[in-house]
Amino acid sequence: MLDILIKNALIYDGTGRQPYSADIGITGKKIAFVSDTVNAAAELTIDADGLIASPGFIDVHSHSEFSLTSHPEADSKLLQGVTTEINGNCGFSAAPIYNEARQNLEKEFLLHKVQKRWQTFKEYNKVLSEAKPAINFSTLTGHGNIRASVLGYKNQAAEGADIANMAALLRESVTHGSIGMSTGLIYSPGVYSSNAELIELIRQSGVSDLIYATHMRSESDAIIESIEDTIEIGRQTGIKIHISHLKTAGKHNWHKIDAVLRLIADAAAEGIKITCDRYPYTASQTSLDTALPSWTYEGGDEAELARLSNPTELKKIKAETAAFRENDDYWKGVLVSSVKTEKNRHLEGMTIADAAAGAGAKPIDFAIDLLLEERLAVDAIFFSMNEDNLRRILSLPNCMVGSDSTIRPISQHNGSNGQSGKPHPRGFGSFPRYLSKYVLSEGLMPLTEAIRKITGLPAETFGLKDRGVLRENAYADITLFDEKRIRDTSDYAQPWSAPEGIEYVFVNGRLAAKGGSLAPVRAGMLL
Repeated sequence: MLDILIKNALIYDGTGRQPYSADIGITGKKIAFVSDTVNAAAELTIDADGLIASPGFIDVHSHSEFSLTSHPEADSKLLQGVTTEINGNCGFSAAPIYNEARQNLEKEFLLHKVQKRWQTFKEYNKVLSEAKPAINFSTLTGHGNIRASVLGYKNQAAEGADIANMAALLRESVTHGSIGMSTGLIYSPGVYSSNAELIELIRQSGVSDLIYATHMRSESDAIIESIEDTIEIGRQTGIKIHISHLKTAGKHNWHKIDAVLRLIADAAAEGIKITCDRYPYTASQTSLDTALPSWTYEGGDEAELARLSNPTELKKIKAETAAFRENDDYWKGVLVSSVKTEKNRHLEGMTIADAAAGAGAKPIDFAIDLLLEERLAVDAIFFSMNEDNLRRILSLPNCMVGSDSTIRPISQHNGSNGQSGKPHPRGFGSFPRYLSKYVLSEGLMPLTEAIRKITGLPAETFGLKDRGVLRENAYADITLFDEKRIRDTSDYAQPWSAPEGIEYVFVNGRLAAKGGSLAPVRAGMLL
């Protein structure tokens, strides 16, 4: 007796091989068989005629460390067909959290209404397990966490003892399930670290058999130098390197795409293990204050607020911002995504340029006043990328898809319970958009290859054993979708919208979603 029998499916098994028609049998958490038509009894039989059966999609760049504990139903990802997330990206992870890191990250606990507190991954794993997440969770260790736990948010070099202490925290994280380290080199405190520090940290920690994922020091003016630094880390340590959300930001940098792709290809030819990810949109999302000079954030939030309130330092901040932003047109491409206070809620969905014009203010003045009023809790969407470059990046054989987004509870969104704002549509539609627009409609690559790059390749790259493939004894993470109906419905004006065409999603052998609705069972695992 099978638990589930999926009949008449068109199998794309995650390896890149050509599709074939077959039945899938599931017993417990595993796939019992993938074979020709089978007559077998099952508790649940699904006729998948006309549907594609794929391994569950793997989101290689997520930020759900805190949100998954408070919204374990994970509907914004599950309804896209995502069954596994790689978290702990951009230098920020759930743990470790000590000293200044503990003080600074308290805002995350409060934002996500997390009742319990933790410091280590061992403690975090217990909290997340008790929440019973609906999808599988895997994580990197954030370099920002370990640096802030040891050195705080000061702009200073890490000395020998500091690196040894950071390495010890990284090793401890790995013993409790971390799959590698990430950096966020535009954010405090990662921005204060040198390439030499990162190389020595990886060497001392002994994690060179894992993976290093990086939000590089620059994705715009200094992108070439940043990629060279990243490659050097791989060359010096032997660790797998992964470039997060690869892009050429800023119109004056779009022409650098040839050099970017050549650097990556040359590194691979040299034998350096290099991969990347990208979301299928030409706008990014992050904190509004990243538009300011990096020294503005030194010392943490309170120090930054003090600088923005000091007339002398504020004058310097404005002058430097004006110098490295092209002109006021820059602010026409910066959209307010979310704020904390009801007073400024009406600004969500407006560009800084339009909001400033309405207030009779200069854009830079308006942006800084808003940051002060919201105590820095302003997220923004930055329109700075090129569609042709996006296509070229997605076409890379070693490029995967990452939403760069946290879990958001679509079913709880009503604009009055904290689930408001206008977040980036990538959090609701990245995977259906990738498949429907770029693959099925535009033919950017064969569907076999596209599915491999969101299933088998991520599992191989991040060391997820028996995931990302449809074969006997693999975990039964399966997405069934209709290639004629699959599409994203979320956009920048109305982001809170689930995709269409994802008909069934199974996580570890349990039915997790059907016809765009969640099932009551939450069967995710900590990987």
